Amino acid sequence: MASKRSITIDPSRKQAPTRDRPSTTLKEHLPPAKSSKSHPTPTTLEECNATLFFVGTATTVLEWQGIRLMTDPNFLHTGDHVHLGPGVTGTRRTNPAVDLHDLPHIDLVLLSHYHADHFDQEVEASLRRDLPIITTPHAHSHLTSKGDSESFTSVHALDAWEHMFVKIKVDVAMRTGADTPSFSSRRQQPCLHLTGMPGKHVGDGLLSTANDILGAVPPTNGWMLELGYAPTSDMDASTTDDEAFICSYRIYISGDTLYVKDLERIPELYTHAGKPIDLMLIHLGGTTIPGPHIPLLMVTMDAKQGVQLVQLVRPDLTVPIHYDDYDVFLSPLADFKAEMSKAGLGDKAVYLDRGDEFRFRVRDP
Repeated sequence: MASKRSITIDPSRKQAPTRDRPSTTLKEHLPPAKSSKSHPTPTTLEECNATLFFVGTATTVLEWQGIRLMTDPNFLHTGDHVHLGPGVTGTRRTNPAVDLHDLPHIDLVLLSHYHADHFDQEVEASLRRDLPIITTPHAHSHLTSKGDSESFTSVHALDAWEHMFVKIKVDVAMRTGADTPSFSSRRQQPCLHLTGMPGKHVGDGLLSTANDILGAVPPTNGWMLELGYAPTSDMDASTTDDEAFICSYRIYISGDTLYVKDLERIPELYTHAGKPIDLMLIHLGGTTIPGPHIPLLMVTMDAKQGVQLVQLVRPDLTVPIHYDDYDVFLSPLADFKAEMSKAGLGDKAVYLDRGDEFRFRVRDP
């Protein structure tokens, strides 16, 4: 079956991620990681060919085959405020590991939902308008309806279970240098396959129905991000053959969600279907609204729900993010560590602080 939805990005076209900064001052790299971590099983960092840099809250930067993919950009600083809904604000407790205007080039943004702690006011004002963004239909409608000079022009909507390919343009003639990607066949090009995963800020039941009507809390997605390879012949085609795509590393990003019944379809389609999940980025924190002093409603997983999801999805490894950057988080990372240990899963997680990186290996085709 061929997917009708695909975009192509060219990593050699290095542009500043923000529109008010000339490309001549563009940083070449992210800042050096405070600490580099990898899979707990014996391996060497030299064997790794991909990195995940943790900026803070749900913001990460993934680098592989020359591309940089950024998730949920939030670059506010300690004391800054975000609007989270009618009468609800959050105050940032931490600083990001890198400032927005010090980022190197970014090829693609993966935005789980249109909430200011995931796409803050400075990000919204500053990002260049032609930066490709994959997000929810709800966020798509907001980002593309700001008027001629302010609307984002390369936004792609994916709802739960919808999917698309992101083709990575690599010059076959240049694959022999020391700094170029390594793969075993010139007939294969690196490619990303993205599938929207279900997520709900408001749990199943009457509250969810009421929120659907009132729209107080925006709809949210998780993502299944598959790093792999597609035939070189597909690069200039308008479609990509799903069956010809070779997945070499699978990452599930939970997004801001509670543990809800819709998530139970994920292992049916992946883990139990012979498509193991290599890594899960799990959004935690037990976010509460309207705030920490009146915690009436939890809208992201706390530690216990997080472990439930680990046990359901059974990733090879889990990296928690989105756990303590705002004052609306009431379930600290220490709670998740304790629950993972209690469940006998202590060796199935890697813990990153802001500025740390996780290094891993994407298998050759």
